[in-house]
Amino acid sequence: MIANFVLAAAAAQDSATAAAPSTAASLSWLVIAVPLVSAAALLLAGRRADKWGHLVGVTAPSAAFGFGIWAFIDLLARPVADRVQDVDLAPWLTAGIGLDFGLRVDQLSLAFVLLVTFVGTLIHIYSIAYMAHDRDRRRFFAYLNFFVAAMLLLVLANSYLVLFVGWEGVGLASYLLIGFWNQRTDYAVAAKKAFVANRVGDVGMLIAMMIMFAQFGTLSFEGVFGAVAAAAAAGGHTGTLTLIGLALLLAACGKSAQFPLQSWLGDAMAGPTPVSALIHAATMVTAGVYLVVRSGPIFEHTPGARLAVLIVGAVTLLYGAVVGCAKDDMKKALAASTMSQIGYMMLAAGLGPVGGVFAIMHLLTHGFFKAGLFLGAGSVMHAMRDQVDMRRFGALDKFMKVTWLTFMMGWLAILGVPPFAGFFSKDKIIEQAFVAPDGQLWQGWVFGLVALFGAGVTAFYMSRLFFMVFYGQARWTDDQHPHESPALMTVPMIVLALGSVGLGLILTLVGFEDYLAPALVEGHHGEPVMNAYVIMAATLALVVVGAWIAWVRFGSAKAQVPVLPPAADGLVRAARADLYQDSLNDLLLVRPGQALVQVSAKTDEQVVDGAVRGLAWLFQGVGGLIARLQNGYVRSYAATMLAGVILLVAIILAGRI
Repeated sequence: MIANFVLAAAAAQDSATAAAPSTAASLSWLVIAVPLVSAAALLLAGRRADKWGHLVGVTAPSAAFGFGIWAFIDLLARPVADRVQDVDLAPWLTAGIGLDFGLRVDQLSLAFVLLVTFVGTLIHIYSIAYMAHDRDRRRFFAYLNFFVAAMLLLVLANSYLVLFVGWEGVGLASYLLIGFWNQRTDYAVAAKKAFVANRVGDVGMLIAMMIMFAQFGTLSFEGVFGAVAAAAAAGGHTGTLTLIGLALLLAACGKSAQFPLQSWLGDAMAGPTPVSALIHAATMVTAGVYLVVRSGPIFEHTPGARLAVLIVGAVTLLYGAVVGCAKDDMKKALAASTMSQIGYMMLAAGLGPVGGVFAIMHLLTHGFFKAGLFLGAGSVMHAMRDQVDMRRFGALDKFMKVTWLTFMMGWLAILGVPPFAGFFSKDKIIEQAFVAPDGQLWQGWVFGLVALFGAGVTAFYMSRLFFMVFYGQARWTDDQHPHESPALMTVPMIVLALGSVGLGLILTLVGFEDYLAPALVEGHHGEPVMNAYVIMAATLALVVVGAWIAWVRFGSAKAQVPVLPPAADGLVRAARADLYQDSLNDLLLVRPGQALVQVSAKTDEQVVDGAVRGLAWLFQGVGGLIARLQNGYVRSYAATMLAGVILLVAIILAGRI
């Protein structure tokens, strides 16, 4: 147990850091309450809300965005030292814990609030048209708003326990939305797969919280971070802190589809396309990144756990990139891209406070261009009778001008082409990856080259997707008649495309690093092992090469794209099968788990149930013997009484002798 002075130091830091909340911060609970009440109302109203439920659904995130803007403006008006505001809403756990249900309004949480509510509002508007013919559209909007409320609670929480409530709510909402069309067995299975994978990550979250409470006696951010700093200054409990960091990393891997818990993300594309855009591109899968960045004070004092974060991010960004190169399903290719881009963010989060700033910056830009790409994919599906096979597209640029142009903006942004948004965020991560922490040159070279190589592969598979859909020869069937989507779908795509173009530059010009840095633990800027301009030039060169290879093979007039996937070598076959991740999970987890269940069932049946049945048979036999004595004959009773008297006399005489 950490000494009492550590807890005293934590409490002192807690009281010194907390600023008196403003009116806007005190009312920040409305940001969560509005979509939550909306979701409950739509579910309770039932079929009566079918005609107007979608309007209520759209109004809720719009109102939450308005509250978020108010809180953001109020935050900027405060001195930098007073921008971290903890709002205690009500006593919660008082027996032995003394934890209030509270929120934290600061630079980091409000960045997420604005992203979730703004992008969420656009996706809600898009969903009005996309889900227009679904008889359960009202229920769909209820689930969307439940997700928005849970995600906002997650990022606004001021303790790990409150965060965990939102964390679980997000997992439940994801399950409901992925399996929204659960009349199809494969969609229901995909929802269960995502739910189980997230529960594995949740074990890490629970373990981390248990250790925190056992060691620090609190689960509030200020209490935990203060105790961690005091423990690190005292030079003790490094093993415990590392264990906490690794447990938090496991939780992040489950929620953000990072290696080795990434296999659920591709199957999660079973949900309606707006679900993919909101949950599995812009918000939910970034929750793990938020957790690592928010827990920066822990990882800053645990080099082992921080190195694990770097390794997970590097492996995942390559994994997603390789898988994306072989996918013909348009949505699954975008899902692999999401996995890879979250890998970049996780890598940056493991690079320390400076990297954490760029991780959040890339998270914001990615939220715009990836949501735009998914909505563009949904627009293509809308025009092509729900077709998702890119080998059945081609030449759509002539028929879907708005979708083509907006998709192009997202494509250029994710490639990192200047001056699009990804250039200002992803390239900064690549540059920071070349920084050698604490003189560890090998880390700078290894992680820097991995990030650099990933940029080239990203350019190839995203260009492959773009060219196969919009260029080359038309490969669709006679029953497909491509056309542009209605305005309710194209307007949100245009707004997201504008963000894909200019958001990175805007964040750079307004000094996003200076805005966010005070909310994170202090860190040191390092110099990369290679000149920054050389890194930038190498990145752009690899992007051009990757895009050019994709153009030659899939976009040019001479390119021949077969309708059926051609025979391929072992690597391509492995990539098509997600590098056999499902097979590996089946071998290492599913089969041992099934065997354990079978052994447990047999043990329960033969040992536990057998013991119960044997005991029952014993008492039944004894009861039968006793029952024979109760035969109704007086002479039998007299003989029994005589035998008892004789036995009693014999015992008495034996005692006297």
